[in-house]
Amino acid sequence: MSAQQRRFPFDRLRQKFDETERRCRQCGFVDDDGGWRVRTSGDRVTYQHVCPSCDAIETRELRL
Repeated sequence: MSAQQRRFPFDRLRQKFDETERRCRQCGFVDDDGGWRVRTSGDRVTYQHVCPSCDAIETRELRL
């Protein structure tokens, strides 16, 4: 089993956001370093990214 297959589903989705959701919707800055954070709180999983250029917060939330 590869390291990619051993990752938790939440980590795989965070990695997808890091790779594909790089452009800030507020200012257009492209964050090449990614950097989405993931938090869980019982019935929700929240992914957040803070734009290093304008400090806008992008949020994605999944309900379980």
